[in-house]
Amino acid sequence: MKKVYTCFCTDVIHEGHLNLLREAAKYGEVTVGILSDEAMIKYNRFPTITIEERKQIVRDTGLARWVLIQNEIMYDEIIAELSPDYVIHGDNWCEGPERAIRENVLQNLAKYGGELIEIAYTCNERVRKIDDNIRERLSMPEYRRRRLRQLIKLCPVVKTIEVHSGLTGLIAEKTIVAHNGELDQFDAMWLSSLCDSTAKGKPDIELVDLSSRLRTIDDVMEVTTKPIILDGDTGGLVEHFVYNVRTLERMGVSAVIIEDKTGLKKNSLFGTDVAQTQDSIENFCNKIRAGKNAQRTEEFMIIARIESLILEKGQEDALQRAAAYVGAGADAIMIHSRQKSPEEIFEFCDRFRRQDKNTPLVVVPTSFNSVTEAELAQHGVNIVIYANQLTRSAFPAMQSTAVEILKNHRALEVDAKLMPFQEIITLIDDM
Repeated sequence: MKKVYTCFCTDVIHEGHLNLLREAAKYGEVTVGILSDEAMIKYNRFPTITIEERKQIVRDTGLARWVLIQNEIMYDEIIAELSPDYVIHGDNWCEGPERAIRENVLQNLAKYGGELIEIAYTCNERVRKIDDNIRERLSMPEYRRRRLRQLIKLCPVVKTIEVHSGLTGLIAEKTIVAHNGELDQFDAMWLSSLCDSTAKGKPDIELVDLSSRLRTIDDVMEVTTKPIILDGDTGGLVEHFVYNVRTLERMGVSAVIIEDKTGLKKNSLFGTDVAQTQDSIENFCNKIRAGKNAQRTEEFMIIARIESLILEKGQEDALQRAAAYVGAGADAIMIHSRQKSPEEIFEFCDRFRRQDKNTPLVVVPTSFNSVTEAELAQHGVNIVIYANQLTRSAFPAMQSTAVEILKNHRALEVDAKLMPFQEIITLIDDM
């Protein structure tokens, strides 16, 4: 019999999948690939069930002769291994970033004369309801909260982008790119104190209280599913921090990052240009311990941010603090620098990894922005946070538009630079 191959990246089998499998069976013996977790998170939703469970739901249809794992988004390896006569897929990948996968399949089949058969995508209210239910499940606190820990295990680097509103959350959630034969997207979202304050027209001095910041978190959570890392500034008083940890944990936030400074907060990028006081190791360890003791789940993470390099106290101080903070229960270490070169960060990461192989490392490459994620991963970094780029790109664009309207007393001159609102609202899902 002819060999037929199709691949699924789904947590549930609905009538659309069954229709595709029945059509595939008309052409020969069907092998179904289940996209691995690592591959799924590059362009699709995070799975809510295990890969073995996903394999079993396909077996239970009785329509697949074999079920296996496809480890890559692109089909090069699987087609080389199976040489199927036919690859079957829905016709929903003809537009958007998934076109790159379709082209990859066609190129591989052309090498030996295989054929791509596309089945009309099933789109009705029942299927839409199932998809909506999966998305809702992903947004629930118990699923979202644990996802950062899962991503650290799955990804070479967890790519995290700053968001400060529901709309920027949707950009982080839905931006997928096809580049160099791969699909990619952001893994997590960073709710920056600086950007949240800036969006509200307030200085970055912890003036925006947690109640206001929780509203921003809620706005983002309502329309997204990806894990959230919150910029917790100094964490405030220990007595307040423990309650805030429980609040964030209950909401489904995955992690909070607190920095080892005291007094009126000043942005770290000012470094020693402004007066900044670093907390004692003992005090900050007590804050970490109190926060960890207040937790009700194992999933929530408290990440300790070390300011020693920012304050020019050197590597030894930073490494001493890192060891102490991990000993106090910190789930990860964030090391910060305002140098233009990444060498200072590389040195810390290399030395830290010699003494601690497992504790995740977080880096924010704002000043040393020429470094790549792959280079950081080579030095043991697990999470990369692009901490303020969406805010910084939006401000000059909006200011330029305002200036042009004032100069010309009309909006014609700026129209070519504006995205049609019809395109913006395509990000927003109908209820």
